[in-house]
Amino acid sequence: MTRTDPFKALGEIPQRVNTAGFLSQSAEAWPDVEAVIEAKSGKRITFAQLEARASHMAAGLHALGVEFGDRVCLFVPASIEFVALTFALFKLGAVPVLADPGMGRKRLLGCVARIRPRVMIGIGKAHAARRLFPKAFESVEISVAMGWCLPGSGPKLTSVEAAGAEASSAETEWLADTGSADAAAILFTSGSTGPPKGVLYTHGMFHAQVLALKTLYGFEAGEVDLACFPLFALFDVAFGSTSVFPDMDVSRPASCDPAKIVDAAQTYKATSAFGSPAIWKRVAPWCMDRGERMEALRRVLVAGAPVSPDLIRALHGILPLDGDVHTPYGATECLPVASIAGRTVVPYLEERIQSGEGTCVGRVAPGIDLRLIAIHDGPIGSWSEDLEVAPGELGEVVVRGPVVTAHYVADTEHDALAKIPDAEGGHWHRMGDLGYLDDDSRLWFCGRKSHRLHTSQGMRPTVPVENVYNTHPRVVRTALVGVGPEGEQLSVLCVQPTAGSMPKGKAMRRGFQEQLKEIGRKRCDTATVEGFLFHPDFPVDPRHNAKIERERLQAWASEQLN
Repeated sequence: MTRTDPFKALGEIPQRVNTAGFLSQSAEAWPDVEAVIEAKSGKRITFAQLEARASHMAAGLHALGVEFGDRVCLFVPASIEFVALTFALFKLGAVPVLADPGMGRKRLLGCVARIRPRVMIGIGKAHAARRLFPKAFESVEISVAMGWCLPGSGPKLTSVEAAGAEASSAETEWLADTGSADAAAILFTSGSTGPPKGVLYTHGMFHAQVLALKTLYGFEAGEVDLACFPLFALFDVAFGSTSVFPDMDVSRPASCDPAKIVDAAQTYKATSAFGSPAIWKRVAPWCMDRGERMEALRRVLVAGAPVSPDLIRALHGILPLDGDVHTPYGATECLPVASIAGRTVVPYLEERIQSGEGTCVGRVAPGIDLRLIAIHDGPIGSWSEDLEVAPGELGEVVVRGPVVTAHYVADTEHDALAKIPDAEGGHWHRMGDLGYLDDDSRLWFCGRKSHRLHTSQGMRPTVPVENVYNTHPRVVRTALVGVGPEGEQLSVLCVQPTAGSMPKGKAMRRGFQEQLKEIGRKRCDTATVEGFLFHPDFPVDPRHNAKIERERLQAWASEQLN
């Protein structure tokens, strides 16, 4: 693999840059183009109107005392107001804190307490939570209410915006003089392998991500994006694309109504979409059952968990002939890291995936330097090329580049575990994933490092084995877990059968197990699975409803076998 300087691959990142500048540029270039559409309410706003509302909100919030660098918790649904507020905070140089409500009450309160926001803007439920759990919100000095809220929740957002509009003049320009290294936002990891961690994004990183995504996927002004993951709407503003928020609970993508997703895509002629595999697993069969094809949808980005060849094939069946599925690989801490087109996976790599080679996530994205190092669980004090494994060997994925975050927020323990300082004052980020590079410089994902098994025969990654058994027609998904003490773990495959296929009674279980064993016998690397357990519905992560919560499955498997 040819190595280039990742910090030069995307061009120079300006030293003085503010993410809100993307909105100003789009408003100037395409003032009358719709920026955001809410499918449920039918409300819509142009780029010029969005720029004006963001500026008015910035002026109103500034009058309330919101200042440069303030951390601002946003508990606002996917809406025009969400986009306008986020860019208003960018304009002020304040730092929006964006946490998924789906992560659960205890985790959410813990995140708020660690971040210590000075400002809170939210709907009634958020302000009620502040009343019920004041300790977590003790740092909040300024609060703003959106919609109906309990008395005492602070001024209404509509009033704040109106006051800002009245105080602003045509010459007023709200755009803080932020540098590329200044804090822009705080996002949280999904929490699928532990407590959610606060990830600090800078204005320079957002700028680099916009350039990387445009280079990788060819986003153009005038496109219409079905934003099933609300944060992607912030990139749409930079692309000059229209964001359509479908009628769905974004905290529960696996429960979405596929009819409403398809209706939004068809009504507004979406050309692009971004969402979890959980969404498309509902949308694809719904369309196929009705013979419906989304003719305008040329690009579907599916992210959040490994994507099976079967799902890619199903999506190809409902897209136009020139449409394709893309599976970006990355993390909250760095995105995009790699990507592959669905028409490369199916049919060219499908057999290799289903034969136990892992999941191919493609070639490295622009602006990323990716290496594979020897697997190590503890902190690594400094970078050295001696850490790297031989070409083609399984290793731990590490990356550096302008789209890679520098550190977590108030979390030195995880900084030490996830970051490797280099001699130039930079750092490498440890993805926490296992993988290898093939002869075509494509990265093959083999599972999370923390999920690997420690058996008497040695270390075993999870995903290659699971991909083999996932080919059974009555299997939704599988999870390989280790049961027993480290070094002597049994390899146990947890299996989630399709609806109506859960075996009842010993005879049915034995029959299903024999079918699975027969699949394993054909693949020598998977023949050592020592037990099969059937689970009706795997626990999954709160953000994408797609990552399997293996720690819970491992505990369940241990109980079943004991």
